[in-house]
Amino acid sequence: MTGSGAKAAVDWLASVAPDPDACRWEWERSPNGVALLPAGRRWDVLILPGDLGYPTLDVLTRLVDRPGPVLADFGDARMGFFVPPGTVARWIGTGVRGAGRGTWIVVPYPGRASGGVRWLIPPDGAGTLTDAALLELAMHEAAAGMARAGGAWEDWEDDVGE
Repeated sequence: MTGSGAKAAVDWLASVAPDPDACRWEWERSPNGVALLPAGRRWDVLILPGDLGYPTLDVLTRLVDRPGPVLADFGDARMGFFVPPGTVARWIGTGVRGAGRGTWIVVPYPGRASGGVRWLIPPDGAGTLTDAALLELAMHEAAAGMARAGGAWEDWEDDVGE
């Protein structure tokens, strides 16, 4: 991600910060390249375990040209899918955590490597988010595929490729 796309993504993300200029400063000067941003304003984040998140992302990318932003944490233990604000307050699923109004998330600078949290799908700057209903369908499909393949994402990937 370079040029105007990266600038638009930075502007979109920083727009939720209490002080957008301080957010940009933190990103530029922090050795980790991350900032803490409030969820629940322009987006919520649904946080899936990595072993379900990766196959869910695989299904999702087959359903839509470009899902909303997706983060992965240290060691790929968890993945965060950016969904419309208010989603977390209505989410009923088990095993899925959420960051909504009143919570904060660690967000890396788009297009730059950071010390652990990274973008799998960076924001596009236009505000594209993943539809929560579509994400739920992708999760169900991924879980069913994993069950058919014996529970491992790698086995599920092999079955999909055949």
